[in-house]
Amino acid sequence: MAAVKYQGWLSLSKTRMQSLQPDPAARYRNVLEALWRIIRTEGLWRPMRGLNVTATGAGPAHALYFACYEKLKKTLSDVIHPGGNSHIANGAAGCVATLLHDAAMNPAEVVKQRMQMYNSPYHRVTDCVRAVWQNEGAGAFYRSYTTQLTMNVPFQAIHFMTYEFLQEHFNPQRRYNPSSHVLSGACAGAVAAAVTTPLDVCKTLLNTQESLALNSNFTGHITGMASAFRTVYQVGGVTAYFRGVQARVIYQIPSTAIAWSVYEFFKYLITKRQEEWRAGK
Repeated sequence: MAAVKYQGWLSLSKTRMQSLQPDPAARYRNVLEALWRIIRTEGLWRPMRGLNVTATGAGPAHALYFACYEKLKKTLSDVIHPGGNSHIANGAAGCVATLLHDAAMNPAEVVKQRMQMYNSPYHRVTDCVRAVWQNEGAGAFYRSYTTQLTMNVPFQAIHFMTYEFLQEHFNPQRRYNPSSHVLSGACAGAVAAAVTTPLDVCKTLLNTQESLALNSNFTGHITGMASAFRTVYQVGGVTAYFRGVQARVIYQIPSTAIAWSVYEFFKYLITKRQEEWRAGK
């Protein structure tokens, strides 16, 4: 529960700090100030709003992701570098797996971010889903899908390449080593998060359709990545592309560190049991 609450706080702070023209009461100089003021004025449980829909979508999304990743990684590695490990295969498998993962998670992300905006009119997930469906149609849940992919494909490529690079230095024998997995995962997530922050800002704008930012866009709803990039620049200039970078990096460090350590643990456990089963035959 503590980990979920921590992720909720950082996710809410990131969404609020990426707002292009925030309400005066929702302008924060850094992550700590954002957390302190949100908790003080809106309550300790405010960051949890919308996380239930994210948790619901995360299960099938991650199942699709890792199943696709493992299958493609093995298939591509056998073609590119038979009997060995291929960085190209790892990166390509991660990128393709992202297509399935984001298809499952995008609607949940739209609902979560709309509920996290300052003075959001939505208090329940069902209220948000119903309002978006009735007012904007089903397509609104995938309005940011192309931007999500444009962000996550390079994110995953950088993420996997950095992780594999660090593993070659910290764990050259490629044995199960929890400390090296945590450190490599944390660093890989931080680098990838920082580099792809401009795309995350555009994704947040597409998801939330922030009303004040829309006033500078004469076509109504912001419907594509190009439109989002143009609106971000018109409203806040170049620096607006890096709004919330601190919260995004801090959010990703424990997330990727935990993800890699858990993944490597179960991979080690399953592989060990398979070897024991084969030896006992």
